[in-house]
Amino acid sequence: MDEVLFVNACIRPQSRTLRLARHVLEGLGGRTEEVDLSLGQVLPLSAEEAERRERLVKAGALDDPLLDYARQFARADQILIAAPCWDLSFPAVLRAYLERVSVTGVTFHYNDQGVPAGLCRARRLIYVTTSGGPMGGQNLGYDYIKALADTFFHIPQVQCLQAEGLDVWGADVEGILRQAMERWDAQMR
Repeated sequence: MDEVLFVNACIRPQSRTLRLARHVLEGLGGRTEEVDLSLGQVLPLSAEEAERRERLVKAGALDDPLLDYARQFARADQILIAAPCWDLSFPAVLRAYLERVSVTGVTFHYNDQGVPAGLCRARRLIYVTTSGGPMGGQNLGYDYIKALADTFFHIPQVQCLQAEGLDVWGADVEGILRQAMERWDAQMR
């Protein structure tokens, strides 16, 4: 049975991004483990933590609780990240989380030529996002996630589901969300 990691960066209770993500989750099957970033437990690495993490990696002590998120990320078969588009990217808490999962020796390593090689088991990462206005072909949050997945984690399939223009005056929000879900469903057939 697949292990699905759901990284929920939707910090608003009535999140439209979360609605889309839940729709995607229904079709994934497997056992889902959720990391809810709205709980405020994921903070940027402090200088002390960064130094400690470096010492742990050098010592091969990869079972330390400081690396829990990275180990969880590395063992997932599929990863779903849900994050609204904020300020051309995503909420800062997602960046803090990504900082905690990008760990040499756990989610990637450098080969003999100094090139990152992935250690993640995931065969697919899905990024779900919504925006109030039009993205205009620029989805910088997805671009960042895809770059990490390709360059460091080597996750072979990276997909994006987005709905945009939700806060434009007169927008049919329900219709836009429904169309996004229908596009996803058609893509998965």
